[in-house]
Amino acid sequence: MNAPHIPEAAIEERFIRASGPGGQNVNKVETAVQLRVVLARAGLPDAVLARLVKLAGRRVTAEGELVIEASRHRSQDRNRTDARERLAELVARAAAPPPPPRRKTKPTRGSQERRLEGKARRGGVKRLRAEKPRGD
Repeated sequence: MNAPHIPEAAIEERFIRASGPGGQNVNKVETAVQLRVVLARAGLPDAVLARLVKLAGRRVTAEGELVIEASRHRSQDRNRTDARERLAELVARAAAPPPPPRRKTKPTRGSQERRLEGKARRGGVKRLRAEKPRGD
């Protein structure tokens, strides 16, 4: 299943100054990107939206906006592309249906017998090691 498309109207981009080292450039150029997605306008199915909110965790604000910040690269364009790729990957993960729940199974009789046989053999080895040597 392909990831649902989020309309451009639901996405807002802001360019901010990146934190960290960067020399003279860091205080002048706004290279970091803050991508905000208004989830109410994203047009996602309810199940996908619920999984997206759970996956995003603290990146979803109280107002229902998903915030992704990208400042890995030194250029604004590469950070913008990075933020959009991360959004697409997050939505794709949320769109994938969850795996079916695990069913509990009992071990087979053969596997139980092999396990007990191995334990008895190991116990025998330890018992032989613990025996005191007999003085003649």
